[in-house]
Amino acid sequence: MPDSLFSNAPFWTAVFIFSLIVLLKSSQYFTESAERIGVYFGIPQFIVGVTIIAIGTSLPELVSSIIAVLEDSSEIVIGNVVGSNIANICLIIGVAAVVGKELTTKYDLISVDLPLFAGSSFLFALMIWDGRFSFGEALLCIVGIVLYMFYAVSVGREQGKRAVTGAGAGGERRALGWTIPVVLTLSAGFIYLSAKYTVESVVRISEILNVGKEIIAVSAVALGTSLPELSVSVTAARKGKSELAIGNVLGSNIFNSFAVMGIPALFGAVVVPPSILGFSLQLMLMVTVLYVFIAQDKKITKWEGGLFLLIYCFFIGRIFNLL
Repeated sequence: MPDSLFSNAPFWTAVFIFSLIVLLKSSQYFTESAERIGVYFGIPQFIVGVTIIAIGTSLPELVSSIIAVLEDSSEIVIGNVVGSNIANICLIIGVAAVVGKELTTKYDLISVDLPLFAGSSFLFALMIWDGRFSFGEALLCIVGIVLYMFYAVSVGREQGKRAVTGAGAGGERRALGWTIPVVLTLSAGFIYLSAKYTVESVVRISEILNVGKEIIAVSAVALGTSLPELSVSVTAARKGKSELAIGNVLGSNIFNSFAVMGIPALFGAVVVPPSILGFSLQLMLMVTVLYVFIAQDKKITKWEGGLFLLIYCFFIGRIFNLL
């Protein structure tokens, strides 16, 4: 293959799009297979949901960030976290509120969930504010995600006690067969390869266009890896399952701030690009606070969703100097 092809922006753009699609589909198959295996071995359905499925929708961000550190392109990690958190709030909640029914929830978000959601974002911002992210801070993030998972499981148990008797894993247990472990293994392999080429294409595109890798990460990579959350939330909103749409964004942002930031730092140093510490990080904190205020009354209207979409359009336009 000619060397000129490897320095061609359209070629690497095609590689980026294809590898990202494979990454998303592989993550979907991996999550579904892991869920089936969990149910088969008697893990209650609600615990499978708050652990495996919650992690599964954030798997693209996590794996691509780990590969970025291993490929010495750790600037992508910060951009991925900041961009994904912005996309989750502005794009996903915005689209879900506009195209679906009014997003409402009966749960008391203000007691625990919203403080955890806001606290994880502000702790993440404080950690990188000085332009560095230490190994100790990475361990603190991992402690944070472990505590959050304990909280999620405890909530799942409480909900399970209130559920109809017999609606747990036992009633839905199906034969595992040999295909599920094979699909799990193959999808894990495809996740690794697709994440590797997603990162490689981002590095190549940034070099060709003379754009920082963190800029590509905070926009294109963050948008692409947020597609699982977008699909889950929009589908849930259109079916009137508002709690799932709202909870998905809350859980994903907490997972991003703690796990997607902390786990990759175990594999190498994470560089904090100065460009992210300005507009992008400040906007992430601003929309986090805005979301907390809007969600306090346990509903998000179509007009509020439209406001979030306008903010996301402004964000994309500003980082590419289109506005």
